[in-house]
Amino acid sequence: MIFETHAHYDDESYQEDRDTLLAAMPQQGICRVVNVGAAFAGCVDSIGLAEKYEHVYAAIGIHPGNIEDWNENVCSWLKKHAAWKKTVAIGEIGLDYHWEKEETVRQRQQEVFEAQLVLAREVGLPVIIHSREAAEDTLRLMKEQHAEQIGGVVHCYSYSKELAEEFVKMGFYIGVGGVITFKNARKLKDTVAALGLSHIVLETDCPYMAPEPYRGSRNVSTNISYVAAAIAELLGCSVQQVEQETMENAFRLFPRAMKST
Repeated sequence: MIFETHAHYDDESYQEDRDTLLAAMPQQGICRVVNVGAAFAGCVDSIGLAEKYEHVYAAIGIHPGNIEDWNENVCSWLKKHAAWKKTVAIGEIGLDYHWEKEETVRQRQQEVFEAQLVLAREVGLPVIIHSREAAEDTLRLMKEQHAEQIGGVVHCYSYSKELAEEFVKMGFYIGVGGVITFKNARKLKDTVAALGLSHIVLETDCPYMAPEPYRGSRNVSTNISYVAAAIAELLGCSVQQVEQETMENAFRLFPRAMKST
């Protein structure tokens, strides 16, 4: 069985077949799906999907690309819904400097990220961190807020194996998705080879980041089997071992997902 730690089934690209896809997943070997909020509307929808499907859980947080959603009312809403038994994380939160070059906006991203790290500690949930072209500030803020006391996952990992080891030392897992199947994914492959299975979890980030042979198309959670196969080949182990150990890691990362709903 596979634990899908990061999906966005609230995305409009699933408008026509969302229910069909989600209902079929347990029979297709997907034991859990964490639907991750990015905008506030996505957080609301993630809660709704987790209410509807036994195997779906929610993560709620404001993505750095949606910092205009952040305010006191949203913070209060997140805090309230973090108490729900099927909310497993605060996320996805973090920093994204790829598109944003304006220093004042980057500073605001840092403020919102920091505030949500504080919130996660208050509510006792791990975090799902998005970090793109912002390694130095991400690590700095995590250290300043003692993220080792919070725990979580660095999602869609794109940095060096050395930095991954720093995150692991803080008790974080590394999220590995479709990029591992790309020919040019040398840094991620080096990271996975260095870490082994003990500190990684599987994800798709669907509808984004589809693996080969579906690169460029809408992604779905069943494609995570290609991710597991690529990791197995890289590490010289069986696909079953990859699925089992990463599933166990995911349950440690998101302990609420272990409980019966």
